[in-house]
Amino acid sequence: METYQLIAKTLPGLEEVLAEELTELGANDIAIGRRMVSFSGDKEMMYRANFCLRTALRILKCIDSFEASTPDDVYDNIKRVHWEEILDTDMTFAVDTVVFSEEFRHSKFVAYRVKDAIADYFRELEDRRPNISLTDPDLRVHLHIADRTCTLALDSSGESLHLRGYRVASCQAPINEVLAAGMLKLAGWKGDCDLIDPFCGSGTIVVEAALMARGINPGIFRRQYGFERWKDFDRDILDRIYNDDSSEREFTHKIYAYDINRPTLAGAESNAKSAGVADAICFEQKDFREFTQPEMPAIMVTNPPYGTRLTPPDLLDLYHAMGERLKHEFKGGDAWIISAKEECFDQIGLRPSVKYQLFNGSLDCELRKYQMFEGRMENFRMAGGDIKSESERRRMSEKRRSRTERPEFSRRRDGEDSEEDEQYRILERKHAEFERNRLYREKGEEKRRREEDFRSRERDNRRQSRDNDFRGRGGRNERGGYNERSGFNERGGRNGGRGGYGKGGGFSGRKPGGFGGHRTGGRGR
Repeated sequence: METYQLIAKTLPGLEEVLAEELTELGANDIAIGRRMVSFSGDKEMMYRANFCLRTALRILKCIDSFEASTPDDVYDNIKRVHWEEILDTDMTFAVDTVVFSEEFRHSKFVAYRVKDAIADYFRELEDRRPNISLTDPDLRVHLHIADRTCTLALDSSGESLHLRGYRVASCQAPINEVLAAGMLKLAGWKGDCDLIDPFCGSGTIVVEAALMARGINPGIFRRQYGFERWKDFDRDILDRIYNDDSSEREFTHKIYAYDINRPTLAGAESNAKSAGVADAICFEQKDFREFTQPEMPAIMVTNPPYGTRLTPPDLLDLYHAMGERLKHEFKGGDAWIISAKEECFDQIGLRPSVKYQLFNGSLDCELRKYQMFEGRMENFRMAGGDIKSESERRRMSEKRRSRTERPEFSRRRDGEDSEEDEQYRILERKHAEFERNRLYREKGEEKRRREEDFRSRERDNRRQSRDNDFRGRGGRNERGGYNERSGFNERGGRNGGRGGYGKGGGFSGRKPGGFGGHRTGGRGR
Protein backbone atom coordinates (compact mmCIF):
# COMPACT_ATOMS: atom_id res chain seq x y z
CA MET A 1 0.00 0.00 0.00
CA GLU A 2 1.21 3.52 -0.83
CA THR A 3 2.96 5.42 1.98
CA TYR A 4 2.26 9.10 2.64
CA GLN A 5 3.87 11.89 4.59
CA LEU A 6 1.39 12.78 7.33
CA ILE A 7 1.16 15.58 9.88
CA ALA A 8 -0.65 15.40 13.23
CA LYS A 9 -1.49 18.84 14.63
CA THR A 10 -1.81 19.37 18.38
CA LEU A 11 -1.87 22.01 21.11
CA PRO A 12 1.35 23.78 22.18
CA GLY A 13 3.20 21.76 24.81
CA LEU A 14 1.74 18.39 23.81
CA GLU A 15 4.05 17.63 20.88
CA GLU A 16 6.17 15.08 22.76
CA VAL A 17 3.10 13.36 24.19
CA LEU A 18 1.66 13.07 20.70
CA ALA A 19 4.95 11.67 19.40
CA GLU A 20 4.80 8.96 22.08
CA GLU A 21 1.26 8.09 21.01
CA LEU A 22 2.37 7.78 17.39
CA THR A 23 5.24 5.53 18.42
CA GLU A 24 2.82 3.23 20.25
CA LEU A 25 0.59 3.26 17.16
CA GLY A 26 3.45 2.03 14.97
CA ALA A 27 4.05 5.15 12.86
CA ASN A 28 7.40 5.67 11.10
CA ASP A 29 9.71 8.65 10.53
CA ILE A 30 8.35 10.55 13.54
CA ALA A 31 9.66 14.11 13.88
CA ILE A 32 8.49 16.73 16.40
CA GLY A 33 7.75 20.24 15.17
CA ARG A 34 5.93 23.31 16.38
CA ARG A 35 2.37 22.36 17.35
CA MET A 36 2.70 19.30 15.13
CA VAL A 37 4.37 15.94 14.70
CA SER A 38 5.19 14.62 11.23
CA PHE A 39 5.25 10.90 10.45
CA SER A 40 4.77 8.50 7.57
CA GLY A 41 2.27 5.73 7.01
CA ASP A 42 -0.21 4.19 4.61
CA LYS A 43 -3.95 4.72 4.32
CA GLU A 44 -4.67 2.44 7.27
CA MET A 45 -2.23 4.38 9.46
CA MET A 46 -3.96 7.64 8.48
CA TYR A 47 -7.37 6.19 9.40
CA ARG A 48 -6.00 4.71 12.62
CA ALA A 49 -4.34 7.99 13.64
CA ASN A 50 -7.70 9.78 13.33
CA PHE A 51 -9.46 7.04 15.28
CA CYS A 52 -6.96 6.33 18.07
CA LEU A 53 -4.91 9.44 18.87
CA ARG A 54 -6.08 11.30 21.98
CA THR A 55 -3.82 14.36 21.75
CA ALA A 56 -4.15 15.14 18.02
CA LEU A 57 -6.38 17.88 16.65
CA ARG A 58 -6.11 17.05 12.93
CA ILE A 59 -4.35 14.60 10.63
CA LEU A 60 -3.12 16.13 7.38
CA LYS A 61 -2.02 14.20 4.30
CA CYS A 62 0.74 16.05 2.44
CA ILE A 63 0.38 16.06 -1.35
CA ASP A 64 2.94 18.67 -2.46
CA SER A 65 5.72 20.96 -1.29
CA PHE A 66 7.20 23.91 -3.18
CA GLU A 67 8.96 27.26 -2.84
CA ALA A 68 7.06 30.50 -3.47
CA SER A 69 7.72 34.18 -2.92
CA THR A 70 4.49 35.70 -4.27
CA PRO A 71 0.80 34.73 -4.34
CA ASP A 72 1.15 34.20 -8.09
CA ASP A 73 3.84 31.59 -7.42
CA VAL A 74 1.41 29.85 -5.10
CA TYR A 75 -1.28 29.99 -7.80
CA ASP A 76 0.99 28.46 -10.43
CA ASN A 77 2.15 25.61 -8.18
CA ILE A 78 -1.36 24.79 -6.94
CA LYS A 79 -2.62 24.67 -10.53
CA ARG A 80 -0.01 22.04 -11.44
CA VAL A 81 -1.59 19.50 -9.06
CA HIS A 82 -3.75 16.81 -10.73
CA TRP A 83 -6.92 17.85 -8.93
CA GLU A 84 -9.21 15.55 -10.93
CA GLU A 85 -7.68 12.64 -8.98
CA ILE A 86 -8.69 14.28 -5.69
CA LEU A 87 -11.82 16.32 -6.39
CA ASP A 88 -14.91 16.20 -8.60
CA THR A 89 -16.86 19.17 -9.88
CA ASP A 90 -19.95 18.03 -7.96
CA MET A 91 -17.96 18.08 -4.68
CA THR A 92 -17.43 21.13 -2.45
CA PHE A 93 -14.15 22.30 -0.96
CA ALA A 94 -12.67 24.91 1.37
CA VAL A 95 -9.15 26.25 1.88
CA ASP A 96 -7.35 26.84 5.20
CA THR A 97 -4.05 28.72 5.29
CA VAL A 98 -1.45 29.11 8.01
CA VAL A 99 1.23 31.68 7.19
CA PHE A 100 4.50 32.50 9.00
CA SER A 101 6.21 34.66 6.43
CA GLU A 102 7.16 38.23 5.66
CA GLU A 103 6.61 37.53 1.98
CA PHE A 104 2.93 36.75 2.49
CA ARG A 105 1.27 39.26 4.77
CA HIS A 106 -2.39 38.35 4.11
CA SER A 107 -3.30 34.71 4.64
CA LYS A 108 -6.83 35.24 3.30
CA PHE A 109 -5.48 36.57 0.00
CA VAL A 110 -3.29 33.47 -0.28
CA ALA A 111 -6.39 31.33 0.35
CA TYR A 112 -8.22 33.18 -2.44
CA ARG A 113 -5.37 32.43 -4.86
CA VAL A 114 -5.49 28.74 -3.93
CA LYS A 115 -9.25 28.70 -4.56
CA ASP A 116 -8.75 30.50 -7.88
CA ALA A 117 -6.10 27.98 -8.97
CA ILE A 118 -8.35 24.99 -8.23
CA ALA A 119 -11.38 26.61 -9.88
CA ASP A 120 -9.42 27.64 -12.98
CA TYR A 121 -7.91 24.15 -13.25
CA PHE A 122 -11.39 22.59 -13.54
CA ARG A 123 -12.71 25.33 -15.83
CA GLU A 124 -9.93 24.62 -18.30
CA LEU A 125 -10.35 20.85 -17.92
CA GLU A 126 -14.14 20.43 -17.85
CA ASP A 127 -15.58 23.94 -18.31
CA ARG A 128 -17.07 23.52 -14.83
CA ARG A 129 -15.78 24.12 -11.33
CA PRO A 130 -16.48 22.71 -7.84
CA ASN A 131 -18.25 24.99 -5.39
CA ILE A 132 -16.96 26.45 -2.14
CA SER A 133 -18.51 25.43 1.19
CA LEU A 134 -17.20 27.09 4.34
CA THR A 135 -19.31 25.12 6.80
CA ASP A 136 -19.35 21.50 5.62
CA PRO A 137 -17.03 20.93 2.63
CA ASP A 138 -16.40 17.52 1.08
CA LEU A 139 -12.68 18.33 0.91
CA ARG A 140 -10.66 20.71 3.07
CA VAL A 141 -7.38 21.89 1.54
CA HIS A 142 -4.66 23.09 3.90
CA LEU A 143 -1.71 25.29 2.89
CA HIS A 144 1.10 25.98 5.37
CA ILE A 145 3.70 28.64 4.51
CA ALA A 146 6.91 29.02 6.53
CA ASP A 147 8.99 31.84 5.04
CA ARG A 148 8.95 30.70 1.38
CA THR A 149 8.40 26.97 1.91
CA CYS A 150 4.82 25.94 1.13
CA THR A 151 3.30 22.61 2.15
CA LEU A 152 0.02 21.60 0.53
CA ALA A 153 -2.05 19.01 2.40
CA LEU A 154 -5.54 17.54 2.66
CA ASP A 155 -7.34 17.55 6.01
CA SER A 156 -8.38 13.95 6.64
CA SER A 157 -10.15 14.70 9.94
CA GLY A 158 -12.94 17.07 8.98
CA GLU A 159 -14.09 18.50 12.31
CA SER A 160 -11.36 18.89 14.92
CA LEU A 161 -10.58 15.60 16.66
CA HIS A 162 -11.18 17.15 20.09
CA LEU A 163 -14.89 16.96 19.21
CA ARG A 164 -15.14 13.34 20.31
CA GLY A 165 -18.91 13.09 19.99
CA TYR A 166 -19.87 12.15 23.54
CA ARG A 167 -20.40 15.68 24.95
CA VAL A 168 -24.10 16.41 25.42
CA ALA A 169 -23.75 19.06 28.15
CA SER A 170 -21.30 21.87 28.75
CA CYS A 171 -20.49 24.45 31.41
CA GLN A 172 -19.19 28.01 31.54
CA ALA A 173 -15.51 27.20 30.92
CA PRO A 174 -15.08 23.63 29.63
CA ILE A 175 -11.59 22.30 29.00
CA ASN A 176 -10.63 21.00 25.56
CA GLU A 177 -10.73 17.19 25.32
CA VAL A 178 -7.27 17.05 23.73
CA LEU A 179 -5.82 19.20 26.53
CA ALA A 180 -7.50 17.02 29.17
CA ALA A 181 -6.06 13.85 27.60
CA GLY A 182 -2.63 15.49 27.36
CA MET A 183 -2.70 16.46 31.03
CA LEU A 184 -3.59 12.89 31.98
CA LYS A 185 -0.76 11.49 29.88
CA LEU A 186 1.73 13.99 31.33
CA ALA A 187 0.54 12.90 34.78
CA GLY A 188 1.30 9.29 33.88
CA TRP A 189 -2.30 8.11 34.17
CA LYS A 190 -2.63 4.45 33.18
CA GLY A 191 -5.68 3.43 35.20
CA ASP A 192 -3.68 1.56 37.85
CA CYS A 193 -5.01 3.58 40.82
CA ASP A 194 -7.89 5.86 41.77
CA LEU A 195 -8.17 9.33 40.22
CA ILE A 196 -9.73 12.48 41.69
CA ASP A 197 -10.88 15.70 40.02
CA PRO A 198 -12.23 18.08 42.70
CA PHE A 199 -13.23 20.72 40.08
CA CYS A 200 -14.74 18.42 37.48
CA GLY A 201 -16.95 20.99 35.69
CA SER A 202 -18.54 19.28 32.67
CA GLY A 203 -16.52 16.14 33.42
CA THR A 204 -14.03 16.26 30.54
CA ILE A 205 -11.00 15.14 32.56
CA VAL A 206 -12.78 12.29 34.34
CA VAL A 207 -14.47 11.03 31.14
CA GLU A 208 -11.16 11.09 29.25
CA ALA A 209 -9.50 9.34 32.20
CA ALA A 210 -12.16 6.58 32.16
CA LEU A 211 -11.79 6.10 28.39
CA MET A 212 -8.01 5.83 28.75
CA ALA A 213 -8.28 3.45 31.72
CA ARG A 214 -10.56 1.13 29.77
CA GLY A 215 -8.60 1.43 26.52
CA ILE A 216 -11.59 2.79 24.58
CA ASN A 217 -10.50 4.68 21.47
CA PRO A 218 -11.74 8.29 21.32
CA GLY A 219 -12.95 7.89 17.73
CA ILE A 220 -15.61 5.38 18.69
CA PHE A 221 -18.15 8.21 19.16
CA ARG A 222 -17.39 10.15 15.97
CA ARG A 223 -20.09 10.26 13.31
CA GLN A 224 -17.80 11.02 10.39
CA TYR A 225 -14.23 11.82 9.34
CA GLY A 226 -13.14 14.01 6.47
CA PHE A 227 -11.52 11.12 4.59
CA GLU A 228 -14.89 9.35 4.34
CA ARG A 229 -15.84 11.83 1.57
CA TRP A 230 -12.63 11.34 -0.40
CA LYS A 231 -12.68 9.62 -3.78
CA ASP A 232 -10.34 6.86 -2.59
CA PHE A 233 -12.15 6.13 0.71
CA ASP A 234 -11.87 2.46 1.75
CA ARG A 235 -14.83 1.43 3.91
CA ASP A 236 -13.37 -1.99 4.71
CA ILE A 237 -10.27 -0.52 6.36
CA LEU A 238 -12.32 1.82 8.56
CA ASP A 239 -14.71 -0.97 9.55
CA ARG A 240 -11.78 -3.16 10.55
CA ILE A 241 -10.33 -0.39 12.74
CA TYR A 242 -13.74 0.44 14.23
CA ASN A 243 -14.46 -3.17 15.20
CA ASP A 244 -11.02 -3.80 16.71
CA ASP A 245 -11.50 -3.91 20.50
CA SER A 246 -8.17 -5.57 21.31
CA SER A 247 -6.99 -2.52 23.27
CA GLU A 248 -9.97 -2.49 25.65
CA ARG A 249 -9.47 -3.75 29.21
CA GLU A 250 -11.12 -3.89 32.59
CA PHE A 251 -10.80 -0.99 35.03
CA THR A 252 -10.91 -2.10 38.66
CA HIS A 253 -10.33 1.25 40.39
CA LYS A 254 -12.56 4.31 40.79
CA ILE A 255 -12.62 7.87 39.49
CA TYR A 256 -14.05 10.55 41.79
CA ALA A 257 -15.54 13.75 40.35
CA TYR A 258 -16.49 16.62 42.68
CA ASP A 259 -17.97 20.03 41.98
CA ILE A 260 -19.66 22.62 44.15
CA ASN A 261 -22.28 23.43 41.49
CA ARG A 262 -25.15 20.94 41.24
CA PRO A 263 -26.33 21.79 37.65
CA THR A 264 -22.73 21.58 36.41
CA LEU A 265 -22.32 18.21 38.08
CA ALA A 266 -25.54 16.99 36.44
CA GLY A 267 -24.09 17.93 33.05
CA ALA A 268 -20.91 15.99 33.83
CA GLU A 269 -22.99 12.92 34.69
CA SER A 270 -24.84 13.25 31.36
CA ASN A 271 -21.53 13.36 29.47
CA ALA A 272 -20.27 10.28 31.32
CA LYS A 273 -23.45 8.37 30.46
CA SER A 274 -23.15 9.44 26.83
CA ALA A 275 -19.58 8.08 26.77
CA GLY A 276 -20.65 4.84 28.44
CA VAL A 277 -18.31 5.24 31.43
CA ALA A 278 -20.71 6.50 34.13
CA ASP A 279 -20.27 3.29 36.12
CA ALA A 280 -16.54 4.03 36.54
CA ILE A 281 -17.04 7.56 37.93
CA CYS A 282 -18.45 8.61 41.31
CA PHE A 283 -20.03 12.07 41.11
CA GLU A 284 -20.59 14.10 44.27
CA GLN A 285 -21.49 17.72 45.00
CA LYS A 286 -18.67 18.84 47.26
CA ASP A 287 -16.64 21.92 48.13
CA PHE A 288 -12.89 21.35 47.91
CA ARG A 289 -12.56 22.90 51.36
CA GLU A 290 -14.26 19.72 52.62
CA PHE A 291 -11.81 17.39 50.86
CA THR A 292 -10.54 14.55 53.06
CA GLN A 293 -7.83 11.91 52.75
CA PRO A 294 -8.93 9.22 50.23
CA GLU A 295 -9.07 5.64 51.45
CA MET A 296 -6.97 4.28 48.57
CA PRO A 297 -3.84 5.70 46.86
CA ALA A 298 -4.92 8.18 44.22
CA ILE A 299 -3.70 10.72 41.70
CA MET A 300 -5.34 14.13 41.35
CA VAL A 301 -5.66 15.91 37.99
CA THR A 302 -7.75 19.07 37.97
CA ASN A 303 -8.54 22.33 36.18
CA PRO A 304 -9.69 24.83 38.86
CA PRO A 305 -11.00 28.34 38.05
CA TYR A 306 -8.32 30.81 36.88
CA GLY A 307 -10.23 34.03 37.39
CA THR A 308 -10.56 34.64 33.65
CA ARG A 309 -13.66 33.00 32.19
CA LEU A 310 -14.78 31.65 35.55
CA THR A 311 -14.22 34.03 38.47
CA PRO A 312 -15.31 32.99 41.97
CA PRO A 313 -15.36 35.89 44.46
CA ASP A 314 -12.76 34.24 46.71
CA LEU A 315 -10.33 32.98 44.04
CA LEU A 316 -7.07 33.42 45.98
CA ASP A 317 -8.64 32.06 49.16
CA LEU A 318 -9.70 29.02 47.14
CA TYR A 319 -6.12 28.33 46.03
CA HIS A 320 -4.89 28.86 49.58
CA ALA A 321 -7.43 26.28 50.76
CA MET A 322 -6.23 23.91 48.02
CA GLY A 323 -2.71 24.05 49.39
CA GLU A 324 -3.92 23.50 52.94
CA ARG A 325 -6.12 20.53 51.97
CA LEU A 326 -3.40 18.92 49.87
CA LYS A 327 -0.83 19.26 52.62
CA HIS A 328 -3.01 17.77 55.35
CA GLU A 329 -5.43 15.49 53.47
CA PHE A 330 -3.57 14.14 50.43
CA LYS A 331 -0.43 12.62 51.90
CA GLY A 332 1.21 10.09 49.63
CA GLY A 333 -0.58 11.34 46.53
CA ASP A 334 0.40 13.34 43.42
CA ALA A 335 -1.66 16.42 42.54
CA TRP A 336 -1.50 17.86 39.00
CA ILE A 337 -3.00 21.35 38.78
CA ILE A 338 -3.26 23.61 35.72
CA SER A 339 -3.70 27.36 36.07
CA ALA A 340 -2.98 30.55 34.15
CA LYS A 341 -1.95 32.87 36.98
CA GLU A 342 1.25 32.83 39.01
CA GLU A 343 -0.46 34.53 41.95
CA CYS A 344 -2.87 31.59 42.15
CA PHE A 345 -0.01 29.10 42.30
CA ASP A 346 1.66 31.28 44.94
CA GLN A 347 -1.39 30.92 47.17
CA ILE A 348 -1.05 27.12 47.13
CA GLY A 349 2.15 27.57 49.11
CA LEU A 350 3.71 24.27 48.01
CA ARG A 351 6.79 23.60 45.92
CA PRO A 352 6.08 21.86 42.60
CA SER A 353 8.39 19.11 41.42
CA VAL A 354 7.48 19.33 37.71
CA LYS A 355 6.19 22.15 35.48
CA TYR A 356 4.86 21.92 31.92
CA GLN A 357 3.85 24.91 29.83
CA LEU A 358 0.49 24.40 28.12
CA PHE A 359 -2.19 26.53 26.50
CA ASN A 360 -5.85 26.39 27.46
CA GLY A 361 -7.38 28.19 24.50
CA SER A 362 -5.45 31.45 24.26
CA LEU A 363 -4.41 31.35 27.93
CA ASP A 364 -0.74 30.65 28.65
CA CYS A 365 -0.92 28.08 31.46
CA GLU A 366 1.28 25.79 33.51
CA LEU A 367 0.58 22.25 34.61
CA ARG A 368 2.35 21.67 37.93
CA LYS A 369 2.90 18.49 39.88
CA TYR A 370 2.76 18.57 43.68
CA GLN A 371 4.04 15.39 45.27
CA MET A 372 2.70 15.14 48.79
CA PHE A 373 4.71 13.42 51.54
CA GLU A 374 5.07 13.69 55.29
CA GLY A 375 7.93 15.62 56.87
CA ARG A 376 10.77 17.43 55.12
CA MET A 377 11.93 16.76 51.57
CA GLU A 378 15.44 15.85 52.77
CA ASN A 379 14.00 13.09 54.97
CA PHE A 380 11.74 11.97 52.12
CA ARG A 381 14.71 11.59 49.78
CA MET A 382 16.84 9.89 52.40
CA ALA A 383 14.08 7.33 52.82
CA GLY A 384 14.28 6.52 49.10
CA GLY A 385 11.53 8.85 47.90
CA ASP A 386 11.69 10.37 44.42
CA ILE A 387 9.86 13.52 43.33
CA LYS A 388 10.21 12.77 39.58
CA SER A 389 9.47 9.58 37.69
CA GLU A 390 11.80 8.26 35.00
CA SER A 391 9.43 9.36 32.25
CA GLU A 392 9.25 12.87 33.75
CA ARG A 393 13.04 13.07 33.92
CA ARG A 394 13.32 11.94 30.31
CA ARG A 395 10.70 14.39 29.10
CA MET A 396 12.28 17.30 30.99
CA SER A 397 15.77 16.42 29.75
CA GLU A 398 14.50 16.14 26.17
CA LYS A 399 12.88 19.54 26.48
CA ARG A 400 16.12 21.08 27.73
CA ARG A 401 18.17 19.28 25.07
CA SER A 402 15.84 20.39 22.29
CA ARG A 403 16.33 24.00 23.39
CA THR A 404 20.12 23.78 23.49
CA GLU A 405 20.39 21.88 20.21
CA ARG A 406 18.51 24.49 18.25
CA PRO A 407 20.86 26.55 16.03
CA GLU A 408 20.00 29.78 17.84
CA PHE A 409 21.63 28.35 21.00
CA SER A 410 24.55 26.52 19.38
CA ARG A 411 27.92 28.23 18.96
CA ARG A 412 30.99 27.29 17.05
CA ARG A 413 34.17 26.71 19.00
CA ASP A 414 35.79 29.86 17.63
CA GLY A 415 32.89 31.85 19.07
CA GLU A 416 31.40 32.74 15.68
CA ASP A 417 28.03 31.68 14.35
CA SER A 418 27.77 29.66 11.18
CA GLU A 419 25.82 31.07 8.26
CA GLU A 420 23.15 28.42 8.82
CA ASP A 421 22.82 29.48 12.47
CA GLU A 422 22.38 33.10 11.49
CA GLN A 423 19.77 32.29 8.85
CA TYR A 424 17.86 30.16 11.30
CA ARG A 425 17.83 32.92 13.90
CA ILE A 426 16.65 35.45 11.33
CA LEU A 427 13.82 33.13 10.36
CA GLU A 428 12.88 32.57 14.01
CA ARG A 429 12.85 36.32 14.61
CA LYS A 430 10.63 36.80 11.57
CA HIS A 431 8.25 34.15 12.80
CA ALA A 432 8.13 35.67 16.30
CA GLU A 433 7.58 39.18 14.93
CA PHE A 434 4.92 37.92 12.55
CA GLU A 435 3.11 36.16 15.39
CA ARG A 436 3.25 39.29 17.56
CA ASN A 437 1.92 41.45 14.73
CA ARG A 438 -0.85 38.95 14.04
CA LEU A 439 -1.92 39.01 17.69
CA TYR A 440 -1.81 42.80 17.74
CA ARG A 441 -3.95 42.91 14.59
CA GLU A 442 -6.45 40.47 16.05
CA LYS A 443 -6.65 42.44 19.30
CA GLY A 444 -7.01 45.70 17.34
CA GLU A 445 -9.74 44.20 15.18
CA GLU A 446 -11.57 42.92 18.25
CA LYS A 447 -11.27 46.35 19.91
CA ARG A 448 -12.53 48.02 16.73
CA ARG A 449 -15.54 45.68 16.60
CA ARG A 450 -16.36 46.37 20.26
CA GLU A 451 -16.12 50.13 19.70
CA GLU A 452 -18.27 49.91 16.58
CA ASP A 453 -20.89 47.88 18.47
CA PHE A 454 -20.84 50.47 21.25
CA ARG A 455 -21.23 53.35 18.78
CA SER A 456 -24.05 51.51 17.01
CA ARG A 457 -25.88 51.00 20.30
CA GLU A 458 -25.37 54.66 21.19
CA ARG A 459 -26.80 55.74 17.80
CA ASP A 460 -29.81 53.47 18.31
CA ASN A 461 -30.35 54.87 21.81
CA ARG A 462 -30.13 58.48 20.58
CA ARG A 463 -32.51 57.73 17.71
CA GLN A 464 -34.96 56.08 20.09
CA SER A 465 -34.69 59.03 22.46
CA ARG A 466 -35.40 61.52 19.63
CA ASP A 467 -38.39 59.48 18.49
CA ASN A 468 -39.81 59.39 22.00
CA ASP A 469 -39.25 63.11 22.42
CA PHE A 470 -40.86 63.85 19.04
CA ARG A 471 -43.91 61.77 19.96
CA GLY A 472 -44.23 63.62 23.26
CA ARG A 473 -44.21 67.05 21.59
CA GLY A 474 -46.50 65.99 18.78
CA GLY A 475 -44.81 65.62 15.34
CA ARG A 476 -45.92 63.65 12.39
CA ASN A 477 -46.12 60.33 14.05
CA GLU A 478 -48.42 57.68 15.33
CA ARG A 479 -49.86 59.84 18.11
CA GLY A 480 -49.53 63.28 16.57
CA GLY A 481 -49.89 63.13 12.80
CA TYR A 482 -52.47 64.58 10.45
CA ASN A 483 -55.82 62.92 11.12
CA GLU A 484 -59.47 63.32 10.42
CA ARG A 485 -60.61 64.66 13.77
CA SER A 486 -58.07 67.27 14.72
CA GLY A 487 -56.07 68.44 11.77
CA PHE A 488 -52.34 68.03 12.14
CA ASN A 489 -52.36 66.68 15.62
CA GLU A 490 -54.59 64.58 17.76
CA ARG A 491 -52.99 65.67 21.04
CA GLY A 492 -51.08 68.70 20.04
CA GLY A 493 -49.87 68.93 16.47
CA ARG A 494 -48.82 72.31 15.27
CA ASN A 495 -50.96 74.42 17.61
CA GLY A 496 -50.70 72.73 21.00
CA GLY A 497 -53.75 71.97 23.09
CA ARG A 498 -56.38 69.96 21.26
CA GLY A 499 -57.08 72.42 18.44
CA GLY A 500 -55.88 72.31 14.87
CA TYR A 501 -57.56 72.12 11.56
CA GLY A 502 -60.52 69.76 12.02
CA LYS A 503 -64.17 69.14 11.44
CA GLY A 504 -65.31 71.44 14.24
CA GLY A 505 -64.83 74.45 12.02
CA GLY A 506 -61.98 76.77 11.15
CA PHE A 507 -58.70 76.01 12.77
CA SER A 508 -60.12 75.23 16.18
CA GLY A 509 -61.13 71.83 17.44
CA ARG A 510 -63.65 72.76 20.14
CA LYS A 511 -65.21 76.08 19.04
CA PRO A 512 -65.88 77.41 15.59
CA GLY A 513 -63.49 79.92 14.14
CA GLY A 514 -60.10 81.15 15.20
CA PHE A 515 -56.76 79.51 15.53
CA GLY A 516 -56.88 78.64 19.20
CA GLY A 517 -57.29 75.35 20.93
CA HIS A 518 -59.60 76.31 23.83
CA ARG A 519 -60.59 79.84 22.88
CA THR A 520 -62.21 81.36 19.85
CA GLY A 521 -59.61 83.10 17.72
CA GLY A 522 -56.06 83.72 18.76
CA ARG A 523 -52.98 81.65 18.11
CA GLY A 524 -53.48 79.00 20.71
CA ARG A 525 -51.37 78.47 23.78
